Order: sequence, then structure tokens, then C-alpha cells
Amino acid sequence: MTSIGGAQMVDWNLAVATATRLVRPGPEVTRDEAREIVAELRRHAKSSEEHVRAYTRMVPEGHEPPDTPVLVVDRAGWVKANVAGFRELLKPLLSKMQERRPGGPGGAVLGAVGGKVTGVELGMLLSFMSSRVLGQYETFAPATRDLPAAANGGGRLLLVAPNIVHVERELDVDPHDFRLWVALHEETHRTQFTGVPWLRDHLQGEIQSFLDQTEVDPMTLLERLREAAQSLAGGRPEGEENEDGRSIVELVQTPGQREILGRLTAVMSLLEGHADFVMDGVGPAVVPSVAEIREKFQQRRARGAGRLDQALRKLLGLDAKLRQYRDGERFVRAVVEETGMDGFNRVWTSPNTLPTKAEIAKPADWIARVHRRADS
Repeated sequence: MTSIGGAQMVDWNLAVATATRLVRPGPEVTRDEAREIVAELRRHAKSSEEHVRAYTRMVPEGHEPPDTPVLVVDRAGWVKANVAGFRELLKPLLSKMQERRPGGPGGAVLGAVGGKVTGVELGMLLSFMSSRVLGQYETFAPATRDLPAAANGGGRLLLVAPNIVHVERELDVDPHDFRLWVALHEETHRTQFTGVPWLRDHLQGEIQSFLDQTEVDPMTLLERLREAAQSLAGGRPEGEENEDGRSIVELVQTPGQREILGRLTAVMSLLEGHADFVMDGVGPAVVPSVAEIREKFQQRRARGAGRLDQALRKLLGLDAKLRQYRDGERFVRAVVEETGMDGFNRVWTSPNTLPTKAEIAKPADWIARVHRRADS
């Protein structure tokens, strides 16, 4: 990131180096096993395209959406991909924070030191997250030399092989079924963004509007990162939450930002819930043990991994993401049961047909607004 006075608010290279150094090794597999796992995940990603498109009916017949790369990565690869995305998406916010930095030599030194400290702390958080993500569709992924992305700012699909193997062993489920089940979820996200041309730009616009209105003091935001990093390093009592119980994302200071955050929450609930719904809908036909996988995975999702994990979930906003899976899936299921798949797909017509946060909780209100008004 181009920086003022030569100092960065975040030392991104140090964040990658720190996370890569701290990331925990994945489960033990032989070299031959690793090759087969990677090959199988690629096959499942490819086969999932047909299954998801046929089930969702989001891609019109004869229309081929833009292709996006499928990358099977390890934990360090996930870190590098996400740092590239964060770096691009947060440019406006970090530029604003940098402008508010004190002027003169003292400010430059503070910026340089702060960038290093923040880089280390961000690296610690990414190392923690890198062992928990099974897959991800990177919507705002810039192409790099090592990490290709779709043309014209398109995304890429990541499957984190060591984490998938770790969870399938932990749950004691059929590994081949589980890998396909995960691929179906992530392929649904890819279909959402490639099949709905306006969705990416809409989501990016909302995020940038949120960041444009951010008036968070740089030291306040850095302190939140420090709290999370100290939790990982044992610098805070296990299970202790941040002082006011808010996540980093909830550092909202304006009514306008609260409105944007509400819309973003609704969209993310829709996307995550839709992916869960499709994964379970396609599952019985192609994943024989889908019922067992879903039951065990839901139990794992609910219980977390202890008090420290729960505290970090709160600080990083991950508990909100878990609610998005649940609430969004309920919304999608209720709408499909009432209006059918084609009726539900009206949600993708334009930003105006996306559900509000209140409608996610009350699907009948969305049906009344979008269907009955249109039909009349």
C-alpha cells in the first residue's frame, strides 16, 4: 500500500510473515495422500458446479458465467490470499487513518512503529483464523503472481485442504462425502456472485460507503486488534471479553453506518443461509452420508472450542457469522416452501429485492413486499 511519509498503518508483509511462522501444522498425511486430497477437492469443485446450478436455477440455460479459479491451499496460502484481499478493500480506511496521524518526525516514527506492531498483531489473528476456515469464495480478490483471480476484479474459490482433513477426522465422517459437502457450500457462493452480475459491485459499494463514514480513532482500532492478539498470546485472562462487549466490526459511530451494517448483515445472512440450504438440498442425491455430516457439523459449530475460542469469536464478530448461517437458512427455507425455487430467486433481481435485516427474521414480510406487490 502506498504510504504517506514512507510509513504504513499496517505492515502487510510482516503480517504474512508472522502468520506463516505461527500457523499450526495441519494433520499428518503422506505426500501421496496430499496429492490425492488436492486432486479430489479439485474434482469436487468442478462437479459441484453442475449440481448447484441445476438445483438453484440461478444460471439461465445456455449462459456461461465468467470462470473463476479454484485454489486448493494450505493454511499459509489462505493467509496470503486474505491479506491481499484485506489490503485492497481497506485502502480507503487506512488512508483516512493515516491522514489523522500526528504530523512531523514524531508522527512518522509512530507510524512506522505502529505499522510493525499492527502487522505482528494482525498476523497473530490470521494464524488463529487460518486453522478454522474450510473454504472461502474471495469476492474482492486481486490477482497476484502466486494467486490468480478472475478477470475484471472477479474472485477466486479457496479450499483449505488441511482444515478439511482435520474436521473430517475430528467428526469421524466419510472423507469423500465430507469433501464434496464442503465443495457444494463454496460453489454456491461462487454461483451467487457469477450468476448475479450486480451483486459484487453492490456489496463492494456498501462496504466502501461504510468505510468512507468511519471516524474511528486509529489508536482505538489498533487497541481492538491488540486485545485480540493478547488473548491468543495469553496476555488476557481466558474467556475475558473486551471492555464493552463489542466486536471490532461493531465500532460504529454514525447512524448511517448502523444502517449500512444492517443491510450488510442481511445480505451476508442471505448468502450464507442460501449456501447451507443448497448444500443440504443437493446433498441427499450426491452425498450419501449428508444427514450424519450435517448433525455432527452443527454440533461442532455450536459448541466452539472452549472459553478462549468463544471470547475471540465475540471480539472478531464470528459469533454473528454463526447466527447468519442459522437465520439465513431459515429465511431461504421458508421462502422456498412458500413460493418455490423460482419464487425465491426473485431475491436476485436487484438490490431492492434483497431482504432487509428485519425480513430475514420474518420471511413472510419479504414475500408480501416482493411477491404480492409485484403480482398485483
